[in-house]
Amino acid sequence: MFSNASNFVNGVDSAFLIITGISVFFLVALTAAMIYFVVKYNRKKGKPAVQIKDNSLLEITWIVIPMLLVLYMFYIGWEGFLPMREVPKDAIEITAVGSMWKYEFIYPGNKSSDTLMVPLNKAVKVNLASKDVLHGFSVPGFRIKEDMVPQKNNYSWFTAGELGDFDVYCTVYCGVSHSYMNSIIRVVTPADYDKWLKALPVKKADNSLGLKVLEKNGCIACHTLDGTKSVGPTFKGLHGATIDVTTAGANRKLTVDDAYLESSITDPNKDIVTGYPPGVMKSYKGIIKDKDIKLINEYLKTLK
Repeated sequence: MFSNASNFVNGVDSAFLIITGISVFFLVALTAAMIYFVVKYNRKKGKPAVQIKDNSLLEITWIVIPMLLVLYMFYIGWEGFLPMREVPKDAIEITAVGSMWKYEFIYPGNKSSDTLMVPLNKAVKVNLASKDVLHGFSVPGFRIKEDMVPQKNNYSWFTAGELGDFDVYCTVYCGVSHSYMNSIIRVVTPADYDKWLKALPVKKADNSLGLKVLEKNGCIACHTLDGTKSVGPTFKGLHGATIDVTTAGANRKLTVDDAYLESSITDPNKDIVTGYPPGVMKSYKGIIKDKDIKLINEYLKTLK
């Protein structure tokens, strides 16, 4: 179990082994005692019950010893947890953004990657954020796990001690493709990290008002911008495309225009795109204003 994958492995594994050892010891001991007493004091039915006098020493013993053991287990867990919240001042800061259903890692200089690249033996602070719903940032090999909560600042940190790739998982059920939400932490030498970061392109800023409306209302959670199939049709190349839909039980073709997109927002179950189930999307009538629908339409026209 013990390894040098991160600076938290030994502390977490030690606490786990100690607590497991105590639990197994008492499981065996109490089960053996129970069986022994059942056999030793077995009597036939009909024997009159006898009042047994209390034993203060015994009662104090079985209260104090478990209490001390529980406090000890709390202490070793707390001792392993505290360092996880004490970030070194010289730590590299990287932002991890969770969204349905992927991770994005943003580096200093507004550089972005879908793989978390970190240098060996260097403290790394990962600022955690979510664009839509609750996600989890878990690296089992590093023994770290933190939640990514919308509109709340959270963080995790570690010092990687071994070269190689380590899996990143989402530990919170965040929708139908939750199981596909994973990534990799790749630990490389400091020289390779500097070289990689220098070659990483700067992320292009998208300040479109239409995109902001989509993000604010959680539309990106079910409709991707890159052509990837998700809960709903992708927005890429949608405006102006000819699609197959089911309307009132009848199949037909239509061209996606401003009127169709407005109808899909206010009455999403009117025209169901073939291959997608009805009843998944709620109506946003009165939630997304007319002026914002126009901004969405203008933005979707740019996604060719």
